[in-house]
Amino acid sequence: MTTTSPGTIVAPSRAQAATDTVTVRRKQGFQHGGWFVAPFLALFALFVIWPLLRGVYLSFTDANISGDAASFVGLDNYREAFQDPLMWDSLGHSAYFTLLVVPCITVLAFFLAMLAHHIERGKWLWRLCFFLPFLLPSTVAGNLWQWLFNPGTGMVNYVLGIDTPWLSDKSYAMLAVVITTLWWTVGFSFLLYLAALQGIPGHLYEAAKLDGANAWHRMVHITLPMLRNITGLVVALQILASLQVFDQAVVMMDFGPGPEDSTRTFVQYTLEEGFTSYRVGYASAISIIFFVIIAAVALARMWLLRNREEGAR
Repeated sequence: MTTTSPGTIVAPSRAQAATDTVTVRRKQGFQHGGWFVAPFLALFALFVIWPLLRGVYLSFTDANISGDAASFVGLDNYREAFQDPLMWDSLGHSAYFTLLVVPCITVLAFFLAMLAHHIERGKWLWRLCFFLPFLLPSTVAGNLWQWLFNPGTGMVNYVLGIDTPWLSDKSYAMLAVVITTLWWTVGFSFLLYLAALQGIPGHLYEAAKLDGANAWHRMVHITLPMLRNITGLVVALQILASLQVFDQAVVMMDFGPGPEDSTRTFVQYTLEEGFTSYRVGYASAISIIFFVIIAAVALARMWLLRNREEGAR
């Protein structure tokens, strides 16, 4: 009950009462739900937030892996990083790998999903074959394709009738890593596209057929527009994953940087500085630089998506 003037009593409105009830329920839900998310938040803080903060701190020191006392060096590590040609070369290799992988894997995943979606007989077998390589560990995929690309005993040169030194020539080494990555990881993007294709309403295609649209027109005017969001997601995820390429490249090159350092990626160079040269402070600095690059790519993706959604409205 609320009082507006002496001697006058007015009951609270129903809208205000409903608002108060919702507020109370939200507070109670947050109090109870907080206990469910607390374990995740604790692990996230322990294994993500704390290592990130620790890495930022070490990037301003000359810390090394031997455990000696580290001294503060300010921005010296960052100055050295921006003047380090090896860092820029490794970043260039990662960017080159990304430029090759992202468009190829997006197009390949789309057409594999279209094939698996429209095929009638043995549909489950095709889906299993396309997705199964993604379940393999990176070491298995790397060792398998290292054998396939072997110039003497590998099946690639034998089937194609060529004698290409895939893993010992800088002109072909990164291409071999790209082919391996396409075979190994296309299953994930294929699965995303397949799920999106199954969510397109069938009556759209039926209406297009009644209007005389052929298969090409239906794909251009129905399928591709309906897959616009999932394509953006696939491209963003592949860019982030490709920039962090490490496992398959290292395994295929016998844990080295490849012929004439042609496959040394940014992540590999960071690990070499930290665990081979024992320069933990410098490795932390270049890893922070890489983190900023990855974060910028992710934020750019979010900005473009938001602008596109606002434009669609």
